[in-house]
Amino acid sequence: MAPHHPQLNRVKLIPNPNYKRSGTKSYVFLMKKYRFSPTMEGPYTSGNVAHHQGKFGPQNAIGGKTAMRHVLQKKKQHPAGTSKATGTSGNETGEVPAEDSQNDSQYLCEVSIGTPAKTFTLDFDTGSADLWLWSTELPATTTQGTSHTIFDPSASSTFENTSGSTWQISYGDGSSASGTVGTDVVNLGGIIIKNQSIELANTLSTQFQQDTSDGLLGLAFGSINTVQPHAVQTPVENMISQSDIPKTSELFTANLGSVKDANDPDKGASFYTFGYIDQAALGGQTPYYTPVNNSQGFWMFDSTSAVVAGKTIQRSGNTAIADTGTTLCLIDDSTCQAIYKAIPGGKYDSTQQGYIFPSSTTAAQLPVISFAVGGKQFAVQKEDLGFADAGNGMVYGGIQSRGNNPFDILGDVFLKSIYAIFDQGNTRFGAVSRSEPTQNTSIPAGSS
Repeated sequence: MAPHHPQLNRVKLIPNPNYKRSGTKSYVFLMKKYRFSPTMEGPYTSGNVAHHQGKFGPQNAIGGKTAMRHVLQKKKQHPAGTSKATGTSGNETGEVPAEDSQNDSQYLCEVSIGTPAKTFTLDFDTGSADLWLWSTELPATTTQGTSHTIFDPSASSTFENTSGSTWQISYGDGSSASGTVGTDVVNLGGIIIKNQSIELANTLSTQFQQDTSDGLLGLAFGSINTVQPHAVQTPVENMISQSDIPKTSELFTANLGSVKDANDPDKGASFYTFGYIDQAALGGQTPYYTPVNNSQGFWMFDSTSAVVAGKTIQRSGNTAIADTGTTLCLIDDSTCQAIYKAIPGGKYDSTQQGYIFPSSTTAAQLPVISFAVGGKQFAVQKEDLGFADAGNGMVYGGIQSRGNNPFDILGDVFLKSIYAIFDQGNTRFGAVSRSEPTQNTSIPAGSS
């Protein structure tokens, strides 16, 4: 383990003041991001539609200019249960309104870019691999009156345009951000990255315009970077190739604070580190490591078992990814059902497309729930099992169904329980368990 280098600093996470928790909206966002179909009943569904331009989503050519596009849809119930088109009872499906999705980030990080340096607040996301910014290439109607920091390539003496390169992030419902590409200097936690590719937005769909962040910094592997005609290196990959960090510390770490403790301020701190492991965050423990399969570009590892209330659930062949850009924890249906069966009053609510339980539930009544990271179990902090107010004295659970997605998505609900080490140089994921709160109190909806 490399010592803490004087020039390397924690990159502090800033709570997004505009972020408001919504269980269903967060779930809809994940359906878009990972393009999975739900396996449980609810107002949102997905399917394939014929698309004649084939601009968005994974394309499966049918012939000519027509392709099939995977889309997210919302069921529309007509008055008196009749279909507007046919006059018969039933539901139709239509486009998902922008306000139905929670694109906004819970945490933001400050990053300096350009010369002279300008500070941007970005969403750090280990589930994607693009570094994109709001820019002056956007229409004035989009940028006027906004509180966003806008990147102006003409104001940076170190900016270089990458001729012929473009990028596009698109979701299953057609929401997208896209634009041009260039390179500039990026300061990330004291590490100066030269000639880092940055992606300048010249179009943002409504969903992205609603975000508080000035853009996104992807920390997944560069194989899923969206720049065309050639993918570009991520900031971490450039740190390694430019030897900005020691050979023994080609990694970054994430500490997502959850519990505030007056006697231990660091316990509630949220931060990233680049190029070193924060010794204080280890708490004297030795990290546990497991190999990462990055063939899909994600931080994916084996997670072949879970433990619910002392009962081990075997999940042969199961894998999971660590995704800091995801709030919820999405797992297979069988394990999900076992979890809420173990919580008094826990049930599935089809109107909210998620599992809920009474907000009056105490920590003592909640089961201990853990998921395997490789060969070791790591428990989810009980205070994070309740994600958001669901109304009527109920709370929307932080653990939900992954639908037909083939792997678990372990987002912030799980990651708050560990100090996470993304060891890119050794292609492995490390974890250190954080202490479980001892107070026997009610679990407030969306506590953090």
